[in-house]
Amino acid sequence: MKNRRIFVEKYPRFQVEADTLLRELNTNLGLNIKKLRYINVYDLFGFSDELLEKSRYSVFGEVVTDLVSDECDFEGCPSLAVEYLPGQFDQRAASAVDCVHLIDPKAEVRIKSSRLLIFDKSLTDAELARIEKYYINTVESRKKNLDILSDAESAEVKPVPVLEGFREMTEEQLAPYCKQNGLAMNGDDLREVVNYFRTEGRDPFETELRILDTYWSDHCRHTTFTTEIEEITLDESFLKEELESSLELMHNIRTELGRQQKSLCLMELATIGARYLRKVGKLDDMEQSEENNACSIFVNVDVDGEMQRWLLQFKNETHNHPTEIEPFGGASTCLGGAIRDPLSGRSYVYQAMRVTGAGDIYKSVDETLEGKLPQRIISTKAAAGYSSYGNQIGLATTHVREIFHPNYVAKRMEVGAVVGAVKADNVRRESPTPGDVVLLLGGRTGRDGVGGATGSSKEHTLTSLEECSSEVQKGNAPEERKLSRLFRRGDVTRLIKKSNDFGAGGVSVAIGELTDGLDIYLDRVPTKYNGLNSTELAISESQERMAVVVERGDMERFVELCGEENVEVTYVADVTDTRRMRMFSGDKLVVDLSRDFIDSTGAKHYTKICLGAVEHKNPFERKVEGASVEERMKRNLADDNVVSQKGLIEMFDSTIGASTVLMPFGGKTQCTETQVSVQKLPVGNAYTNTASVMAFGYNPYIATWSPYHGAAYAVVEACAKVVASGARYDKMRFSYQEYFERMTDARSWGKPMSALLGALKMQVALGLPSIGGKDSMSGTFRDIDVPPMLMVFGITTVDARTVISPEFKTANNNIYVIRHTPEANYMPSPECLKRNFDFVSEKIAQGDILSAWAVGFGGVAEAISKMAFGNEIGAALECDEQMLYDYSYGSIVVESRRTLNHPSAELIGRTSNEKAIFVNGTRLPLEELLEANTSKFATVYADKGKSGEPTRVSDGKGFVRKYEGEKVDKVKVYIPVFPGTNCDYDTARAFERAGAEVTMSVFKNLTGEDVFASIREMTENISKCHIMALSGGFSAGDEPDGSGKFIASVLNNATVTKAVHALIERGGLILGICNGFQALVKSGLLPYGRLGMMTKESPTLFHNDIHRHISQIVSTRVGTTASPWLSSFEVGDLHSIAVSHGEGKFVVSEEMAEELFANGQVAFQYADWEGNATTDAPHNPNGSSYGIEGIISRNGQILGKMGHTERYDDCLFKNIAGEKRQNIFANAVAYFTK
Repeated sequence: MKNRRIFVEKYPRFQVEADTLLRELNTNLGLNIKKLRYINVYDLFGFSDELLEKSRYSVFGEVVTDLVSDECDFEGCPSLAVEYLPGQFDQRAASAVDCVHLIDPKAEVRIKSSRLLIFDKSLTDAELARIEKYYINTVESRKKNLDILSDAESAEVKPVPVLEGFREMTEEQLAPYCKQNGLAMNGDDLREVVNYFRTEGRDPFETELRILDTYWSDHCRHTTFTTEIEEITLDESFLKEELESSLELMHNIRTELGRQQKSLCLMELATIGARYLRKVGKLDDMEQSEENNACSIFVNVDVDGEMQRWLLQFKNETHNHPTEIEPFGGASTCLGGAIRDPLSGRSYVYQAMRVTGAGDIYKSVDETLEGKLPQRIISTKAAAGYSSYGNQIGLATTHVREIFHPNYVAKRMEVGAVVGAVKADNVRRESPTPGDVVLLLGGRTGRDGVGGATGSSKEHTLTSLEECSSEVQKGNAPEERKLSRLFRRGDVTRLIKKSNDFGAGGVSVAIGELTDGLDIYLDRVPTKYNGLNSTELAISESQERMAVVVERGDMERFVELCGEENVEVTYVADVTDTRRMRMFSGDKLVVDLSRDFIDSTGAKHYTKICLGAVEHKNPFERKVEGASVEERMKRNLADDNVVSQKGLIEMFDSTIGASTVLMPFGGKTQCTETQVSVQKLPVGNAYTNTASVMAFGYNPYIATWSPYHGAAYAVVEACAKVVASGARYDKMRFSYQEYFERMTDARSWGKPMSALLGALKMQVALGLPSIGGKDSMSGTFRDIDVPPMLMVFGITTVDARTVISPEFKTANNNIYVIRHTPEANYMPSPECLKRNFDFVSEKIAQGDILSAWAVGFGGVAEAISKMAFGNEIGAALECDEQMLYDYSYGSIVVESRRTLNHPSAELIGRTSNEKAIFVNGTRLPLEELLEANTSKFATVYADKGKSGEPTRVSDGKGFVRKYEGEKVDKVKVYIPVFPGTNCDYDTARAFERAGAEVTMSVFKNLTGEDVFASIREMTENISKCHIMALSGGFSAGDEPDGSGKFIASVLNNATVTKAVHALIERGGLILGICNGFQALVKSGLLPYGRLGMMTKESPTLFHNDIHRHISQIVSTRVGTTASPWLSSFEVGDLHSIAVSHGEGKFVVSEEMAEELFANGQVAFQYADWEGNATTDAPHNPNGSSYGIEGIISRNGQILGKMGHTERYDDCLFKNIAGEKRQNIFANAVAYFTK
């Protein structure tokens, strides 16, 4: 079969990507490009003529939106073709292969994708060169030569050499050898390795040296944090006495714990607080285990009214270096790695936060530092990467914040925090014993991430972008979703004795850490492509992989269960009693290392520390420039760290999992942001009111002035946010995230030590332990250092019924500041904080405090303004104006319906029906303040799409045909789960709550036989059901270049088509939500009611006008009742419904729209606040034609809609107005019920 190439270009109406890129290039590079063509190119290998034609418009293009050609004529026009570097994961190509296998499961095909940009002839060579430099990130991509059409994946395996003469290395050669070979270890470490192999009597294999370099990297062994402190001195300053008292506290705790003889290091300082609090009885809920996957505590969870013992696990992860050099991949795998930590602890991960740090994202690209990517590019592509991964895997990310400081140009800060939970009875923790087996689950191994652990331990340099391509992992979220489903099964987790995820160090660490003695068979490790040698197999950090230890007798059952979930599993290692890690490539032994030597972590390191002087000034005073109150208030709201980040935050799915208690933005306008993440625990089809609430604390400006104060106030800030949400602080548990410059001298070492001392003091004073953390100690670029950081993530549980939101609720209530008054040395006052926090919690529980805001970057002024925006309730303030702008961490602004009598309660005003804030009589309209708060950030992250398109109103009452079949007691619902489906649990629970019996089956496609078997299983399930539901998600990652293609391809399989048509003919119902709706439309089931009826004039679902994912709550209007799905509604009924999609724009011709409205097929339309159907953003979030959100087939049996009706339950979306329950599930079940 000949090699082929096809070109896919959007028709003019659908060229959103081309138009967006054209605007971006013209804006950021100052160009005047008139025309840009954006073409997806596919190189195809192994395709017959027949297979290509069958795939042309079902896989690579869509008949409505695309022209798929075998040639592309662009002679004479400037052009740029771009492809991934060899070895980088290409989700578009991988998904295309999966879709082709649905057409021919036995086809042996390979696909490479690329992009072709064609410009108008006026573009000069110099301008094209600037575009190339801007558009191509050399870490992941390269310029493609379109003259070459070949499959270069089949590379020879490079031999792994023995490092001849290694043992003879002299002292003078050690440090140069490390530099020449790109090792993260230093000369002292290398000396230990040389001495070890002298005792072994042999020279090492290259693989062994690379494994040790990985194990001993700062990323894996925390070199900086375990360096022994020989001496501590203090500079003279007003804070010296305070620091001395904290050092005394540290020494007293070490004495009480009997740890005086232990090495004093930063790690000791980071952990003794929890050790001490555990000893005194304030940490009796922490799980004790040799597994250290994530912070793990026992909590009581109400499950259908019965209290159960669960494990709550949380973890924060940083990917600063990878995100700096390849923002999309670095940020996506930051989240992927964070998820796998509690996942490997057997938890189902359901909650996420993201906190990042950037420089000036508004700067011109021309001002970018040499050797760096532009800050705007890093910020926007990282946001796209993190949100893409979380949205695909199905993880609610309900709090997102980017922190701005000029020194983040040294290196990006990319931090993710996640929370998981599992019923304690489903967790087994046992030490592996000889004879047990190690199984590798999930994704395959490639070159992505080779050297990631050591790379993240290095300082960023001018050449990092050119030299670090293999160090950045590539994420594959649909693969990790499969692992999440697998580990949610108790019959799976109860077989696992021990588990570890694949992060830093790959096989060598993930499997190597499981037990002391191992024989690992590298040649068994599944690979993405040929050509990987044993070194690459041993240290590749390819994502979405998990290692588990099971008893040999359980292996067959475990493999069977993995098969049910479409998870690839391979037996790769044996547990032995040798206390050596041995690796084999075929019959060849390539690694044979003593466990004792591996665990020695190299040479001992020592340092002296000087706690530097702190300038004696008031760190809380903020000078806000402006000639008037109005100017100062607006400037405060436009501060980089105060602005509304709605256009960024709405990129992240905040409602998946049907567990979101507070949306990121609330009130009727959805303009009051929340300060915490609050999610109900994932108790399956049961009901709970137990939720976890998480918050972070950190201010880079206070931390730069004094790392000691910065860390203390990070603890305080996290506590205050949790208290303001309605939870209590006294059972909070913390995890720290440290991020500092590279340690070069005693004073640089003093910064993390000062921070840890400040955090220790607050831990002990408040009785709140930190039980985990993550450090990153390489935040330096040339002479620029990142601001010192000890960020705090705090978590506790709360009854969702007690949670409050920060938007003002009604007029004529009192506004108080519950004031925290710091000590004379500006440190927090623990006693004042405890009194205040207890008081606020008590008044929230009594119903007196209706809303609250923990004072942050923008002071009280920020609090009042943002609390007012959500419900457009104003405020009249009488207070000192400067007080409004100052930092006041630990203080909480509250709205109270009663007078509050408390020493710290300062009455500063009252809420008002007028849509304005009055500051000492000066009127400031809310509309103008909101504009000041939103307009700047929206120039980088757009916060709404288009407006002004025509619409019309659907008012079709319609007739609901009677079900002619036999009525039943139990309605059967079938939900197929495809690769990328992520709303399966939510949809199943919604039907079960309505009284249905749900069957789910996973569509398996690891082999051709799997595809055949899945089609047979799916056909059988359709034949038995009353209702088939296609739930939301990202089938095959919404690739290749289009949503719902994978599902549509399955539905159009002849066998499945026959079963679906039979379901319709016997009166059955079909539902498609979001991705399921996309599949119904792209298969022809909607609007035609039959499969295979697509034409160029058919409607479709396309990219949102705003050209990004959007997650929010919308109001939808019922447009017809002519369907069993809609039988309980009245035309005009309004519902508040979650939406979360990137391709939700319903596009329909005027003629087809006329037909849909005339036939009464428009089920739902987006509505404005007055209930009118609209095409205007933000009410219509995607720009759908005529405001159409959902449609039905002519017979009413098939319903498709973009809004996630299944995501609501009691005590969710508490800060959202309107009717949030939409009873389509109950209506459908009632249709068949006796």
